[in-house]
Amino acid sequence: MTNPSVLWLSQLEKELQDNILGFWMKHTIDEEHGGFIGEIDNKLNIIAGAEKSLVLNARILWTFASAYRLYQLPEYLTIAERAYAYLLKHFADKEYGGLFWMVDATGSPSQPKKQIYGQAFAVYALAEFYHATERPEVLEEAIQLFHIIEKYGYDPIYKGYIEALSRDWQMTDDLSLSTKDMNEKKSMNTHLHVLEAYTGLYRVWKSTELRDKLGELIDTMLEHIIDERGQHFHLFLDEEWNIKSDRISYGHDIEGSWLLVEAAETLGDKELLKRVRTVAISMAEAVLADGVANDGGIWNEADHNGLINKEKDWWPQAEAVVGFYNAYQLTGETKFADAAKAAWSFIDTYMVDHKLGEWNWGVDEHLRPMAHEPKVSAWKCPYHNSRACFEMIHRLSLITKGN
Repeated sequence: MTNPSVLWLSQLEKELQDNILGFWMKHTIDEEHGGFIGEIDNKLNIIAGAEKSLVLNARILWTFASAYRLYQLPEYLTIAERAYAYLLKHFADKEYGGLFWMVDATGSPSQPKKQIYGQAFAVYALAEFYHATERPEVLEEAIQLFHIIEKYGYDPIYKGYIEALSRDWQMTDDLSLSTKDMNEKKSMNTHLHVLEAYTGLYRVWKSTELRDKLGELIDTMLEHIIDERGQHFHLFLDEEWNIKSDRISYGHDIEGSWLLVEAAETLGDKELLKRVRTVAISMAEAVLADGVANDGGIWNEADHNGLINKEKDWWPQAEAVVGFYNAYQLTGETKFADAAKAAWSFIDTYMVDHKLGEWNWGVDEHLRPMAHEPKVSAWKCPYHNSRACFEMIHRLSLITKGN
């Protein structure tokens, strides 16, 4: 009888290589203007003139750098190099430093503000590209960007990181990541992705300054961004950490639960890791109790009155697989392993586009595909789903090898 872990591992590798990576290599190359197409709809129609986002480009770089590090296939390196070259040529601000938030279809700056979330994603991508290639100039780019974030984005009074600054790093009123976000000085989302960026960078650059900043950031998140019961993230806060939203994002909660553990493990602080593990299990418990539908999928959002968004987007499902499996590894409780497998089953049934490739944006409350949402966009990238595959391939490989 085939070991279930071996079977799942095989499914993950096929999904990653054939469906996710294969789609992005086949459909998203911008042959006319360079880089990658900014937006493609759910029927694979290219949206002419669409802006190109820093998030999309950095996530493509991270994804294909990770793929090359795992498989050492030259076609993955080619895509990573394309993303890296485009990042430096079109997103890098040669005058003021850092990276533009958006460029137009031809590669000229269209939204030149400096979103710390975007700078962090570039650090994350560059660190992974260096991890895969060991090219010293790539590491230097990542380190330089880390110093820029600390110089301009760090709050020396209350700690943590502000959302955004103008192109020349002055204070701005234009703070939010998107129209869906509150225009507040600080957010969970930015801190979560600075955390993952600094974790990735610390793997390849054991700087004392970076170690201290990563440790402080974990502490800051535990103290200010996670609620007093250790169950959910506060999504938006002002600069003094006053809470500005009572919404719950189940996807971010389950994602953050495992990213915090990864950060503390990478840092190597045993006492901090002990605290983080306790919180991670508590957050996974809360999501499992209130955020999982009977079909195994993860709801989008709730507030103190209950569910407020019954749609199920692609990315919370991907993060649920890793987050619940991480909780299983921490506790040995089979309910978490079952939740991870149920999330993967839901993904295969409802998220994966078995006809056109990649994943759908999501499904509505009646499990109907959200066909009006794009397949590729500023936010629809190959990062959450590929990372879920990378993480689970790594974790299941250790099991199948007996480690």
